[in-house]
Amino acid sequence: MKPFVIAEIGCNHMGDLEIAKEMIKTAAVFSNVNAVKFQKRNNKEVLSEEQYNAPHPNPYNSYGNTYGEHREFLEFTVEQHKELKKYCEEWGLVYSTSVWDLTSAKEIASLQPEFIKIPSAQNNNYKMLEWLCDNYAGELQISVGMTSKAEVKELVEFLVEKNRAKDTVIYSCTSGYPVPDEDVCLLEITYLRENFGNIVKSIGFSGHHNGISLDIAAYTLGAEYFERHFTLNRTWKGTDHAASLEPDGMRRLVRNLISVSKALTYKKEDILDIEKVQRNKLKYDK
Repeated sequence: MKPFVIAEIGCNHMGDLEIAKEMIKTAAVFSNVNAVKFQKRNNKEVLSEEQYNAPHPNPYNSYGNTYGEHREFLEFTVEQHKELKKYCEEWGLVYSTSVWDLTSAKEIASLQPEFIKIPSAQNNNYKMLEWLCDNYAGELQISVGMTSKAEVKELVEFLVEKNRAKDTVIYSCTSGYPVPDEDVCLLEITYLRENFGNIVKSIGFSGHHNGISLDIAAYTLGAEYFERHFTLNRTWKGTDHAASLEPDGMRRLVRNLISVSKALTYKKEDILDIEKVQRNKLKYDK
């Protein structure tokens, strides 16, 4: 299939709805992606009281006095997500969100997006997964970073049991920000494709690496969905910007993936039409 590219805005909007909209518009008009993705957390459900009240591990990137306050600052309400979804649709993009807890899953499912993402950190939250399987009709997309092979197998078996495997995309992922090349481990895509490719809808690649060359290799290995963090400025305040692509990088990624998707074929006939003129002119006449 033609590669499907998702620009993960995540929390790179810095809590500003207008910046989020500018990112949507730029991703659509300049970068030519297929979808954008945000994040939704109920922070008191995700974090323990100790985690919520602890200082941010990197105070320079913090938007609050505690980690909980920092996370709350970056949260959009359900109504704001509804507004962002409408704005995506106006620009011809698919809207989606990663959900980090059951409350957020219910809130985002109420907006009926085309797909909902489950991040690596929550792919064993079976209470949330079960609710989504039973109550949300859209597609599920699940990353398997920081997840053992036994846990991935258990996850896929659960999806099969719930009759949801065929509308689930499983993403190869290494959970780091950013990830050095030697830890990207692209052959995990081959493992996922060989073991689960006929069970789930598709295999994807969620990259936190620098540059765009590895995504091309991922496509040749069988990944069809691509998720990269997206920002308007990699120097902005926040922990994800450094592992994100700016608009021109995302545009070139989309361009290169489409180019490779066109080229990754067999010849339709031994001598292509484009070759026939050259053959008649140059081929040795024995």
